[in-house]
Amino acid sequence: MYKALYRKWRPMTFDDVISQQHITDTLKNQITGGKTAHAYLFTGSRGTGKTTCARILAKAVSCRNMKNGNPCLECDICRDADNGSLTDIVEIDAASNNGVDDIRDLRDAAVYTPERSAYKIYIIDEVHMLSTSAFNALLKIMEEPPPYVMFILATTEIHKVPATIASRCQRYDFRRIRPEDIASRLEYISEQEELNLTKDGADLIAKLADGGMRDAVSLLDQCSVCADIINAETVSNAAGIAGRDYLYEILDALTAQDTAKALSVTGNLYDMSKDLTRLCEELITQLRNIMLIQVSPQTAGNLIVCMPEEMEKLNDLAQKNSLEKIMDNLSVLQKCRENMSKVMNRRVEFEMTLIKLCGNKNNTPQTIDNSEIYDKIKQLENKLSSVGNYSAPKQAEKSEVLTAGSPARDTEPVPNIDIGKVKNDDMIPCSRWDEIVEELKKVKPDLAAALDGSYALTAGNVIFITAVNRFFIQIFRNNKDYAVSLGDTINKILGQRYVIKARCTTSVEEQKSMAEMLIQKAKDNSIETAVDNN
Repeated sequence: MYKALYRKWRPMTFDDVISQQHITDTLKNQITGGKTAHAYLFTGSRGTGKTTCARILAKAVSCRNMKNGNPCLECDICRDADNGSLTDIVEIDAASNNGVDDIRDLRDAAVYTPERSAYKIYIIDEVHMLSTSAFNALLKIMEEPPPYVMFILATTEIHKVPATIASRCQRYDFRRIRPEDIASRLEYISEQEELNLTKDGADLIAKLADGGMRDAVSLLDQCSVCADIINAETVSNAAGIAGRDYLYEILDALTAQDTAKALSVTGNLYDMSKDLTRLCEELITQLRNIMLIQVSPQTAGNLIVCMPEEMEKLNDLAQKNSLEKIMDNLSVLQKCRENMSKVMNRRVEFEMTLIKLCGNKNNTPQTIDNSEIYDKIKQLENKLSSVGNYSAPKQAEKSEVLTAGSPARDTEPVPNIDIGKVKNDDMIPCSRWDEIVEELKKVKPDLAAALDGSYALTAGNVIFITAVNRFFIQIFRNNKDYAVSLGDTINKILGQRYVIKARCTTSVEEQKSMAEMLIQKAKDNSIETAVDNN
């Protein structure tokens, strides 16, 4: 019976494992030094050697004639381990044996000593699939294991492994295998199997494998029955990446905002039983390629996977689209892909997304023209500049005055001037006030928004802030955290801690007028947008 290449050429010793030398060297040193742990956790993407290294580790610690940390592959222990008949090495697939009863059986069997080896070794593959109760049962024996028991856990989703389990293991992160290492290994296998694999064919398989050696060898196996010469064209046909003109038809339609064409191509693909979820993923991949061409044209060829004739199409699309538009389209498509796993009708979800991408519906809220609001603020600033003294305004002017120090500190700064006697001529405009407001947006964006149109003057170690938005006075007065953030931001930009004096000279009526104007402006824009869409 024919044996698949990925099984036939699975590494048998640590020296055969590629691109994981940082792990294999450590494990060999532990074995030769007699310092192996009772539990290991191997994590990484698929096809990077987790289960393979687990099997090699299990053989090496059990081998009667271990050589420099590697199993000898000749003794009865190694031979029985390779053919699966060694009872002291137990492999458990947690994807199908994930219940608490399965782990209880493991725990009950672990009390018995090994029959032939020094250790009784449990390899639990895809350990993240265990149920919560199964993890709890496993935790008990991992806390206090018999001295002859060893656990080797493997997972592709480390975030699903409880911290209580992970903390009791030595963790090893397996990297994606480099394309050049994959290509070199494929050429070696092809030579041993007498396959005619060309350099461009090996390179394309290595790219398509996306860091997984098993995927690469499986694709090589598939290509070996398609043609006598395995070149890039053969790989392209076998992998199904040839004849993808429909992708570029849709991308061209999105660029031209031709909704009818995009929907027509999608409809034809749907009639031919094309999986729309897969189509969405393919569009995301191609948009990623275009994005990489935009930001890094020199290195994009090494980062993307496509046929040589496709590169010309991708370059053309990169020239026709801005980077901002490409990234917006990527975000919308990724959201669509996420939704397609939840909705009842995937075709409707995908067609709605195409309509959005073609510009028939706004993807972002309509931007409001703030020019009139800024004109109003400018008028208020002119009123403020006409005020002679910066002291507190009279109650009749319906202004509010707020005085605040630096409540974040144990001791507030003490004014080094007589604030009551400060004249307008004594104060210096704060030239970096806009920079302070911009920095404040990073920590308190709502407070920074309330300071829009404000200005500041300094005298000694006192900073006088004049705001045109009464909301600033309210949140600054009632929330200590806001006063703290403003004081810290001023200190960060100006390099000195100031006593803060703030006021707002906008009356209630003026504030209300500004709000009404903003609301009316938003309504007008909404009406104009609706008319344009119709």
